[in-house]
Amino acid sequence: MNSAPTSTNHSNDETVALDRAHVFHSWSAQGALKPMVLEGGLGSTVWDNDGNEYLDFSSQLVNVNIGHQHPAVIAGIKAQADLMATVAPAHAIHIRGEAARKITAHTPDGMNRVFFTNGGADANENAIRMARLHTGRDKIISRYRSYHGNTGSAIVATGDWRRIPNEYARAHVHVFGPYQYRSEFWADSPEQESERALHHLERTIQAEGSASIAAILLETIPGTAGVLMPPPGYMAGVRALADKYGILVILDEVMAGFGRTGDWFAFDAFDIKPDLITFAKGVNSGYIPVGGVVISDEIAATFDERVFPGGLTYSGHPIAAASIVASITAMEDEGIIENAAMIGRDHIGPGLAALAEKHACIGEVRGRGVFWAMELVADRATREPLSAAHMGKLKGALVKRGLLPFIADNRIHVVPPAVVTPEEVARALAIYDEAFSEL
Repeated sequence: MNSAPTSTNHSNDETVALDRAHVFHSWSAQGALKPMVLEGGLGSTVWDNDGNEYLDFSSQLVNVNIGHQHPAVIAGIKAQADLMATVAPAHAIHIRGEAARKITAHTPDGMNRVFFTNGGADANENAIRMARLHTGRDKIISRYRSYHGNTGSAIVATGDWRRIPNEYARAHVHVFGPYQYRSEFWADSPEQESERALHHLERTIQAEGSASIAAILLETIPGTAGVLMPPPGYMAGVRALADKYGILVILDEVMAGFGRTGDWFAFDAFDIKPDLITFAKGVNSGYIPVGGVVISDEIAATFDERVFPGGLTYSGHPIAAASIVASITAMEDEGIIENAAMIGRDHIGPGLAALAEKHACIGEVRGRGVFWAMELVADRATREPLSAAHMGKLKGALVKRGLLPFIADNRIHVVPPAVVTPEEVARALAIYDEAFSEL
Protein backbone atom coordinates (compact mmCIF):
# COMPACT_ATOMS: atom_id res chain seq x y z
CA MET A 1 0.00 0.00 0.00
CA ASN A 2 1.22 3.49 -0.76
CA SER A 3 -0.01 5.39 2.27
CA ALA A 4 -1.13 4.41 5.74
CA PRO A 5 -4.61 5.42 6.85
CA THR A 6 -4.94 6.93 10.29
CA SER A 7 -6.53 4.26 12.47
CA THR A 8 -7.85 6.44 15.27
CA ASN A 9 -8.31 10.05 16.23
CA HIS A 10 -5.55 9.78 18.82
CA SER A 11 -1.95 10.88 18.41
CA ASN A 12 1.03 8.67 19.18
CA ASP A 13 1.80 10.79 22.24
CA GLU A 14 -1.72 10.27 23.62
CA THR A 15 -1.46 6.52 23.09
CA VAL A 16 1.91 6.30 24.82
CA ALA A 17 0.70 8.41 27.74
CA LEU A 18 -2.31 6.14 28.24
CA ASP A 19 -0.14 3.04 27.99
CA ARG A 20 2.43 4.28 30.52
CA ALA A 21 -0.29 5.25 32.98
CA HIS A 22 -1.96 1.85 33.04
CA VAL A 23 -0.15 -0.97 31.19
CA PHE A 24 2.51 -3.20 32.78
CA HIS A 25 4.81 -4.59 30.08
CA SER A 26 6.45 -8.02 29.90
CA TRP A 27 10.21 -8.62 30.13
CA SER A 28 10.83 -4.93 30.93
CA ALA A 29 11.88 -2.51 33.61
CA GLN A 30 8.86 -0.24 33.53
CA GLY A 31 10.38 3.15 34.31
CA ALA A 32 12.27 3.87 31.09
CA LEU A 33 9.80 2.43 28.61
CA LYS A 34 8.49 4.38 25.65
CA PRO A 35 6.80 1.73 23.51
CA MET A 36 6.48 2.11 19.77
CA VAL A 37 2.88 2.84 18.75
CA LEU A 38 1.14 0.66 16.16
CA GLU A 39 -2.54 1.11 15.33
CA GLY A 40 -3.10 -0.64 12.00
CA GLY A 41 -1.69 -3.10 9.52
CA LEU A 42 -2.23 -4.86 6.21
CA GLY A 43 -0.16 -7.71 4.80
CA SER A 44 3.49 -7.01 5.59
CA THR A 45 2.93 -3.36 6.52
CA VAL A 46 2.01 -1.67 9.81
CA TRP A 47 1.46 1.96 10.77
CA ASP A 48 0.92 4.27 13.73
CA ASN A 49 -1.52 7.10 14.51
CA ASP A 50 0.69 9.79 13.00
CA GLY A 51 0.90 8.27 9.51
CA ASN A 52 4.30 6.56 9.85
CA GLU A 53 4.44 3.28 7.94
CA TYR A 54 6.79 0.33 8.43
CA LEU A 55 7.62 -2.95 6.74
CA ASP A 56 7.00 -5.50 9.49
CA PHE A 57 10.06 -7.76 9.24
CA SER A 58 9.47 -8.94 12.79
CA SER A 59 6.02 -10.41 12.13
CA GLN A 60 5.46 -8.93 15.61
CA LEU A 61 6.73 -11.87 17.71
CA VAL A 62 7.42 -14.03 14.65
CA ASN A 63 3.78 -15.06 14.58
CA VAL A 64 1.91 -13.07 11.91
CA ASN A 65 2.64 -15.67 9.24
CA ILE A 66 -0.44 -14.95 7.14
CA GLY A 67 0.11 -11.19 7.33
CA HIS A 68 -1.85 -8.46 9.04
CA GLN A 69 -5.63 -8.31 8.59
CA HIS A 70 -6.00 -11.17 6.14
CA PRO A 71 -9.62 -10.77 4.99
CA ALA A 72 -10.48 -14.48 5.14
CA VAL A 73 -9.35 -14.79 8.76
CA ILE A 74 -11.15 -11.61 9.79
CA ALA A 75 -14.30 -12.89 8.07
CA GLY A 76 -14.03 -16.26 9.82
CA ILE A 77 -13.74 -14.57 13.21
CA LYS A 78 -16.76 -12.36 12.52
CA ALA A 79 -18.90 -15.23 11.27
CA GLN A 80 -18.24 -17.36 14.36
CA ALA A 81 -18.84 -14.38 16.67
CA ASP A 82 -22.27 -13.97 15.09
CA LEU A 83 -23.05 -17.69 15.53
CA MET A 84 -21.68 -18.52 19.00
CA ALA A 85 -19.01 -16.41 20.67
CA THR A 86 -17.99 -18.81 23.43
CA VAL A 87 -18.65 -22.33 24.68
CA ALA A 88 -17.19 -24.47 27.47
CA PRO A 89 -14.55 -27.01 26.41
CA ALA A 90 -16.67 -29.93 27.67
CA HIS A 91 -19.18 -29.37 24.86
CA ALA A 92 -18.68 -30.42 21.25
CA ILE A 93 -18.87 -27.65 18.69
CA HIS A 94 -18.28 -28.19 14.99
CA ILE A 95 -15.74 -25.41 14.49
CA ARG A 96 -13.41 -26.85 17.15
CA GLY A 97 -13.46 -30.29 15.58
CA GLU A 98 -12.86 -28.77 12.16
CA ALA A 99 -9.87 -26.80 13.49
CA ALA A 100 -8.35 -30.00 14.89
CA ARG A 101 -9.03 -31.82 11.62
CA LYS A 102 -7.35 -29.06 9.59
CA ILE A 103 -4.27 -29.18 11.82
CA THR A 104 -3.90 -32.97 11.81
CA ALA A 105 -4.29 -33.06 8.04
CA HIS A 106 -0.72 -31.71 7.99
CA THR A 107 0.83 -33.87 10.73
CA PRO A 108 2.38 -37.35 10.38
CA ASP A 109 0.21 -40.45 10.28
CA GLY A 110 -0.83 -41.66 13.71
CA MET A 111 -1.25 -38.16 15.15
CA ASN A 112 -4.99 -37.51 15.11
CA ARG A 113 -5.84 -35.73 18.35
CA VAL A 114 -5.38 -32.10 19.43
CA PHE A 115 -5.51 -30.60 22.92
CA PHE A 116 -6.12 -26.86 22.55
CA THR A 117 -4.49 -24.30 24.83
CA ASN A 118 -4.35 -20.51 25.03
CA GLY A 119 -0.84 -20.20 23.56
CA GLY A 120 2.56 -21.78 23.13
CA ALA A 121 3.70 -21.73 26.76
CA ASP A 122 0.76 -23.75 28.04
CA ALA A 123 1.03 -26.02 25.00
CA ASN A 124 4.52 -26.96 26.16
CA GLU A 125 3.30 -27.14 29.75
CA ASN A 126 0.64 -29.69 28.84
CA ALA A 127 2.90 -31.66 26.50
CA ILE A 128 5.35 -32.08 29.39
CA ARG A 129 2.49 -33.22 31.62
CA MET A 130 1.29 -35.74 29.04
CA ALA A 131 4.80 -37.13 28.59
CA ARG A 132 5.27 -37.59 32.33
CA LEU A 133 1.89 -39.24 32.81
CA HIS A 134 2.30 -41.51 29.78
CA THR A 135 5.80 -42.72 30.67
CA GLY A 136 5.61 -42.59 34.45
CA ARG A 137 8.95 -40.80 34.36
CA ASP A 138 9.84 -37.34 35.58
CA LYS A 139 12.78 -35.62 33.88
CA ILE A 140 12.63 -33.45 30.79
CA ILE A 141 15.76 -32.80 28.72
CA SER A 142 15.86 -29.54 26.77
CA ARG A 143 18.57 -27.27 25.38
CA TYR A 144 20.31 -24.24 26.80
CA ARG A 145 19.72 -22.26 23.62
CA SER A 146 15.93 -22.42 23.65
CA TYR A 147 12.73 -20.68 24.62
CA HIS A 148 9.58 -22.64 25.48
CA GLY A 149 7.34 -20.08 27.20
CA ASN A 150 6.69 -18.27 30.46
CA THR A 151 4.75 -20.76 32.58
CA GLY A 152 6.00 -23.01 35.38
CA SER A 153 7.58 -25.96 33.57
CA ALA A 154 7.94 -24.24 30.18
CA ILE A 155 10.14 -21.44 31.54
CA VAL A 156 12.37 -23.94 33.39
CA ALA A 157 12.65 -26.01 30.21
CA THR A 158 13.78 -22.78 28.53
CA GLY A 159 17.53 -22.45 28.27
CA ASP A 160 18.13 -18.71 28.05
CA TRP A 161 18.49 -16.13 30.85
CA ARG A 162 14.75 -15.94 31.46
CA ARG A 163 14.87 -19.34 33.13
CA ILE A 164 17.19 -18.27 35.93
CA PRO A 165 14.89 -15.99 38.00
CA ASN A 166 11.98 -18.43 37.51
CA GLU A 167 13.38 -21.84 38.45
CA TYR A 168 10.55 -23.20 40.58
CA ALA A 169 9.69 -26.37 38.61
CA ARG A 170 11.50 -29.66 39.18
CA ALA A 171 13.15 -32.38 37.10
CA HIS A 172 14.59 -30.35 34.21
CA VAL A 173 17.95 -31.09 32.61
CA HIS A 174 19.68 -29.02 29.93
CA VAL A 175 22.17 -29.89 27.20
CA PHE A 176 24.00 -27.93 24.53
CA GLY A 177 22.63 -28.41 21.04
CA PRO A 178 24.48 -28.01 17.75
CA TYR A 179 25.56 -24.48 16.79
CA GLN A 180 28.71 -24.75 14.74
CA TYR A 181 29.34 -21.02 14.46
CA ARG A 182 29.91 -20.97 18.24
CA SER A 183 30.55 -24.68 18.74
CA GLU A 184 30.70 -26.12 22.24
CA PHE A 185 32.29 -29.23 20.72
CA TRP A 186 35.36 -27.90 18.83
CA ALA A 187 33.77 -29.16 15.63
CA ASP A 188 35.30 -28.54 12.21
CA SER A 189 32.27 -29.45 10.10
CA PRO A 190 28.49 -29.67 10.36
CA GLU A 191 28.73 -33.45 10.42
CA GLN A 192 31.21 -33.36 13.30
CA GLU A 193 29.05 -30.85 15.18
CA SER A 194 26.08 -33.18 14.80
CA GLU A 195 27.99 -36.27 15.91
CA ARG A 196 29.47 -34.59 18.97
CA ALA A 197 26.22 -32.93 20.02
CA LEU A 198 24.50 -36.31 19.85
CA HIS A 199 27.29 -37.88 21.90
CA HIS A 200 26.84 -35.13 24.51
CA LEU A 201 23.08 -35.78 24.55
CA GLU A 202 23.53 -39.54 24.98
CA ARG A 203 26.06 -39.14 27.78
CA THR A 204 23.61 -36.82 29.55
CA ILE A 205 20.84 -39.39 29.19
CA GLN A 206 23.11 -42.05 30.65
CA ALA A 207 24.37 -39.84 33.48
CA GLU A 208 20.84 -38.76 34.45
CA GLY A 209 19.51 -42.30 34.24
CA SER A 210 17.51 -43.10 31.16
CA ALA A 211 14.71 -44.69 33.18
CA SER A 212 14.05 -41.31 34.84
CA ILE A 213 13.64 -39.32 31.60
CA ALA A 214 10.16 -38.79 30.18
CA ALA A 215 10.93 -36.69 27.12
CA ILE A 216 13.40 -34.68 25.08
CA LEU A 217 11.85 -31.28 24.33
CA LEU A 218 13.34 -29.42 21.37
CA GLU A 219 12.49 -26.48 19.18
CA THR A 220 12.94 -28.06 15.75
CA ILE A 221 14.77 -24.87 14.76
CA PRO A 222 15.55 -22.75 17.84
CA GLY A 223 13.98 -19.37 17.08
CA THR A 224 14.66 -16.64 19.62
CA ALA A 225 18.00 -18.35 20.32
CA GLY A 226 19.16 -17.55 16.80
CA VAL A 227 17.41 -19.55 14.04
CA LEU A 228 19.85 -22.41 14.63
CA MET A 229 19.57 -24.86 11.75
CA PRO A 230 20.00 -28.55 12.69
CA PRO A 231 23.10 -30.02 11.02
CA PRO A 232 22.90 -33.21 8.94
CA GLY A 233 21.83 -36.23 10.94
CA TYR A 234 21.09 -34.44 14.19
CA MET A 235 17.29 -34.71 14.30
CA ALA A 236 17.35 -38.33 13.14
CA GLY A 237 19.99 -38.98 15.80
CA VAL A 238 17.78 -37.49 18.51
CA ARG A 239 14.92 -39.76 17.45
CA ALA A 240 17.23 -42.79 17.46
CA LEU A 241 18.48 -42.01 20.97
CA ALA A 242 14.94 -41.48 22.22
CA ASP A 243 13.89 -44.84 20.80
CA LYS A 244 16.96 -46.56 22.23
CA TYR A 245 16.16 -45.39 25.76
CA GLY A 246 12.35 -45.39 25.62
CA ILE A 247 12.08 -41.60 25.76
CA LEU A 248 9.43 -39.45 24.04
CA VAL A 249 10.25 -36.59 21.65
CA ILE A 250 8.32 -33.32 21.98
CA LEU A 251 8.94 -30.92 19.11
CA ASP A 252 8.18 -27.30 19.88
CA GLU A 253 6.88 -25.86 16.60
CA VAL A 254 5.36 -22.77 18.23
CA MET A 255 7.54 -20.36 16.25
CA ALA A 256 8.69 -22.54 13.36
CA GLY A 257 5.37 -24.15 12.41
CA PHE A 258 2.67 -23.29 9.88
CA GLY A 259 4.71 -21.89 7.02
CA ARG A 260 7.49 -20.06 8.78
CA THR A 261 10.16 -22.35 7.29
CA GLY A 262 8.43 -22.87 3.95
CA ASP A 263 6.89 -26.14 5.16
CA TRP A 264 3.76 -26.83 7.19
CA PHE A 265 6.02 -27.87 10.05
CA ALA A 266 9.75 -27.28 10.32
CA PHE A 267 10.35 -30.98 11.05
CA ASP A 268 8.98 -31.84 7.59
CA ALA A 269 12.48 -31.04 6.25
CA PHE A 270 14.22 -33.41 8.69
CA ASP A 271 14.18 -37.14 9.32
CA ILE A 272 12.18 -37.22 12.54
CA LYS A 273 8.65 -38.06 13.66
CA PRO A 274 7.75 -36.63 17.07
CA ASP A 275 5.46 -38.11 19.71
CA LEU A 276 3.99 -34.73 20.64
CA ILE A 277 3.94 -31.46 18.67
CA THR A 278 3.31 -28.10 20.29
CA PHE A 279 2.02 -25.19 18.23
CA ALA A 280 0.63 -21.65 18.48
CA LYS A 281 1.66 -18.41 16.71
CA GLY A 282 1.44 -19.22 12.98
CA VAL A 283 -1.57 -21.55 13.28
CA ASN A 284 -3.73 -18.41 13.12
CA SER A 285 -1.09 -15.66 13.08
CA GLY A 286 -2.01 -14.61 16.60
CA TYR A 287 -5.30 -13.03 15.58
CA ILE A 288 -6.88 -14.73 18.61
CA PRO A 289 -4.80 -16.29 21.44
CA VAL A 290 -4.58 -20.05 20.82
CA GLY A 291 -2.13 -22.93 20.89
CA GLY A 292 -2.17 -26.65 21.35
CA VAL A 293 -0.60 -30.08 21.45
CA VAL A 294 -0.90 -32.62 18.64
CA ILE A 295 -0.85 -36.02 20.34
CA SER A 296 0.21 -39.38 18.95
CA ASP A 297 -2.52 -42.00 18.96
CA GLU A 298 -0.50 -44.10 21.42
CA ILE A 299 -0.24 -41.29 23.97
CA ALA A 300 -3.86 -40.26 23.48
CA ALA A 301 -4.92 -43.85 24.25
CA THR A 302 -3.28 -43.53 27.69
CA PHE A 303 -6.19 -41.31 28.63
CA ASP A 304 -9.01 -43.39 27.17
CA GLU A 305 -9.80 -44.87 30.59
CA ARG A 306 -7.63 -42.59 32.73
CA VAL A 307 -8.57 -38.96 33.37
CA PHE A 308 -6.19 -36.41 31.92
CA PRO A 309 -5.67 -34.03 34.86
CA GLY A 310 -5.56 -30.78 32.92
CA GLY A 311 -7.83 -28.24 31.30
CA LEU A 312 -8.36 -24.60 30.45
CA THR A 313 -11.53 -22.52 30.45
CA TYR A 314 -10.81 -21.37 26.90
CA SER A 315 -9.47 -24.64 25.47
CA GLY A 316 -10.68 -24.77 21.88
CA HIS A 317 -12.41 -21.40 22.10
CA PRO A 318 -14.79 -21.23 19.11
CA ILE A 319 -13.59 -17.87 17.80
CA ALA A 320 -9.98 -19.04 18.04
CA ALA A 321 -10.97 -22.27 16.29
CA ALA A 322 -12.65 -20.29 13.52
CA SER A 323 -9.49 -18.26 13.02
CA ILE A 324 -7.49 -21.49 12.68
CA VAL A 325 -9.88 -22.94 10.10
CA ALA A 326 -9.85 -19.73 8.06
CA SER A 327 -6.07 -19.35 8.31
CA ILE A 328 -5.18 -22.91 7.28
CA THR A 329 -7.75 -22.82 4.48
CA ALA A 330 -6.28 -19.58 3.14
CA MET A 331 -2.75 -20.99 3.36
CA GLU A 332 -3.85 -24.06 1.39
CA ASP A 333 -5.85 -22.16 -1.23
CA GLU A 334 -3.45 -19.25 -1.77
CA GLY A 335 -0.12 -21.14 -1.84
CA ILE A 336 1.21 -19.25 1.16
CA ILE A 337 3.49 -22.08 2.33
CA GLU A 338 4.94 -22.31 -1.17
CA ASN A 339 5.40 -18.54 -1.25
CA ALA A 340 7.41 -18.67 1.97
CA ALA A 341 9.67 -21.37 0.52
CA MET A 342 10.19 -19.43 -2.71
CA ILE A 343 10.88 -16.16 -0.91
CA GLY A 344 13.54 -17.79 1.25
CA ARG A 345 15.17 -19.70 -1.58
CA ASP A 346 15.12 -17.03 -4.29
CA HIS A 347 15.13 -13.71 -2.44
CA ILE A 348 15.95 -13.59 1.28
CA GLY A 349 18.70 -16.22 1.21
CA PRO A 350 20.61 -14.79 -1.76
CA GLY A 351 19.97 -11.22 -0.59
CA LEU A 352 21.37 -11.80 2.88
CA ALA A 353 24.38 -13.65 1.42
CA ALA A 354 25.10 -10.59 -0.74
CA LEU A 355 24.88 -8.33 2.31
CA ALA A 356 27.34 -10.58 4.15
CA GLU A 357 29.79 -10.25 1.26
CA LYS A 358 29.56 -6.47 1.53
CA HIS A 359 29.46 -5.86 5.29
CA ALA A 360 32.14 -7.28 7.58
CA CYS A 361 29.89 -6.99 10.63
CA ILE A 362 27.77 -9.91 9.36
CA GLY A 363 29.45 -13.01 10.73
CA GLU A 364 26.95 -15.61 9.59
CA VAL A 365 23.62 -15.86 7.77
CA ARG A 366 21.35 -18.86 8.35
CA GLY A 367 17.74 -19.79 7.82
CA ARG A 368 14.99 -21.19 5.64
CA GLY A 369 11.67 -19.92 4.27
CA VAL A 370 10.84 -16.65 6.04
CA PHE A 371 12.91 -17.64 9.10
CA TRP A 372 16.43 -16.16 8.94
CA ALA A 373 19.04 -14.58 11.17
CA MET A 374 22.09 -12.44 10.58
CA GLU A 375 24.61 -12.86 13.38
CA LEU A 376 26.55 -9.63 13.79
CA VAL A 377 30.14 -9.42 15.03
CA ALA A 378 32.66 -6.74 15.92
CA ASP A 379 35.42 -8.91 14.42
CA ARG A 380 34.95 -11.77 11.97
CA ALA A 381 38.17 -13.48 13.03
CA THR A 382 37.35 -13.62 16.75
CA ARG A 383 33.56 -13.68 16.25
CA GLU A 384 33.17 -11.21 19.10
CA PRO A 385 29.47 -10.30 19.22
CA LEU A 386 28.50 -6.80 18.15
CA SER A 387 27.88 -4.71 21.26
CA ALA A 388 24.46 -3.85 22.64
CA ALA A 389 25.17 -0.18 21.96
CA HIS A 390 25.83 -0.85 18.28
CA MET A 391 22.75 -3.09 18.05
CA GLY A 392 20.68 -0.25 19.51
CA LYS A 393 22.02 2.17 16.89
CA LEU A 394 21.31 -0.33 14.15
CA LYS A 395 17.73 -0.77 15.33
CA GLY A 396 17.24 2.98 15.31
CA ALA A 397 18.64 3.23 11.79
CA LEU A 398 16.26 0.53 10.54
CA VAL A 399 13.16 2.03 12.18
CA LYS A 400 14.08 5.49 10.88
CA ARG A 401 14.07 4.06 7.35
CA GLY A 402 10.68 2.39 7.76
CA LEU A 403 11.52 -1.18 8.76
CA LEU A 404 10.36 -2.83 11.98
CA PRO A 405 13.10 -5.33 12.92
CA PHE A 406 13.30 -8.30 15.26
CA ILE A 407 16.54 -7.99 17.20
CA ALA A 408 17.80 -10.50 19.78
CA ASP A 409 21.23 -10.15 21.38
CA ASN A 410 23.71 -9.60 18.51
CA ARG A 411 21.36 -10.80 15.79
CA ILE A 412 18.84 -9.39 13.37
CA HIS A 413 16.18 -12.00 12.68
CA VAL A 414 14.73 -11.55 9.20
CA VAL A 415 11.21 -12.90 9.74
CA PRO A 416 8.56 -11.21 7.56
CA PRO A 417 5.08 -12.66 7.07
CA ALA A 418 4.87 -15.67 4.77
CA VAL A 419 2.82 -13.51 2.35
CA VAL A 420 5.72 -11.08 1.82
CA THR A 421 6.42 -10.19 -1.82
CA PRO A 422 9.75 -10.12 -3.67
CA GLU A 423 9.37 -6.34 -3.99
CA GLU A 424 8.97 -5.95 -0.23
CA VAL A 425 12.03 -8.13 0.38
CA ALA A 426 14.03 -6.00 -2.03
CA ARG A 427 12.99 -2.85 -0.13
CA ALA A 428 13.95 -4.45 3.17
CA LEU A 429 17.35 -5.57 1.85
CA ALA A 430 18.05 -2.03 0.67
CA ILE A 431 17.17 -0.71 4.13
CA TYR A 432 19.43 -3.26 5.85
CA ASP A 433 22.22 -2.26 3.46
CA GLU A 434 21.83 1.43 4.26
CA ALA A 435 21.70 0.80 8.00
CA PHE A 436 24.83 -1.35 7.95
CA SER A 437 26.62 1.32 5.91
CA GLU A 438 25.60 3.95 8.46
CA LEU A 439 26.88 1.74 11.29
